[in-house]
Amino acid sequence: MSLAIHPHLSSHAPLHTKSLPLSMGPTLLRHLNHHTRRRALSITASVKQDTTVWTQTPLVSIKPAAESLFHVTVDVSESPEVAASYKSPGQYLQLRLPEVEKPAFLAIASPPSLAAERGVFEFLIKSVAGSTAEILCGLSGGDVVELTSVMGKGFPIGSISPPEEYQSVFIFATGSGISPIRSLIETGFGADKRSDVRLYYGARNLKRMAYQDRFKDWESSGVKIVPVLSLPDDNWNGESGYVQAAFSRAEKNYNPESTGAVLCGQKQMAEEITSALVSDGVSKEKILMNF
Repeated sequence: MSLAIHPHLSSHAPLHTKSLPLSMGPTLLRHLNHHTRRRALSITASVKQDTTVWTQTPLVSIKPAAESLFHVTVDVSESPEVAASYKSPGQYLQLRLPEVEKPAFLAIASPPSLAAERGVFEFLIKSVAGSTAEILCGLSGGDVVELTSVMGKGFPIGSISPPEEYQSVFIFATGSGISPIRSLIETGFGADKRSDVRLYYGARNLKRMAYQDRFKDWESSGVKIVPVLSLPDDNWNGESGYVQAAFSRAEKNYNPESTGAVLCGQKQMAEEITSALVSDGVSKEKILMNF
């Protein structure tokens, strides 16, 4: 069932104002005109919001994915128009809950093929205290949520295609930013046809790193996984610190003209990685983000 956000408001609703006594000065008139304009803008904004359509869908399951992270699966099998709106890795949608005013913007973690084959969307959601996400992560299978159609263009992978011409692709993700990266890898972007595809995946520690059970499959598809822990324990022998530092320590044996990158996660990480790649000669148009 599809629901609009608010009841319909006519864009032609009259603005009621009383005639003004001649004794009113120009300052007051300007004030009233300003108030009238603000009211008109408010009505226009309300009308614009009415174009968002919400579809009720049931939750299939909510399971722990890592510390503070949850796998959330939503059934869209009875909403084929919503399922069909998901076409490209990196796209996202809005999800809202009954009695909760603020919706959440969520990147879809599962590949588009899963929506077509099984009628589900999968998400990786970080539970943040006081947020819509925290409430969502506390629900159970069978509870109903509301979704918009899928939004955004996703990762513009066409910019680094065909694979034969872009042999190096560096992927950077931090925290729950791995969510749309999973969709990208499992959709396939010719990683096995490229000579150097690396995923630098940053988390505080292994307990906060989701999808470790998928690493083997990702590597078999041609993606080398480089976990980077900012606060590892004493038993950790891999990369530590931040992903941008780990990348700067790596060998720079790639051709910038045949290199692309995909980024999702912390703003500082994205800015520093972009700066480093551009300095090396990588075209900014080949550094892809989904927002």
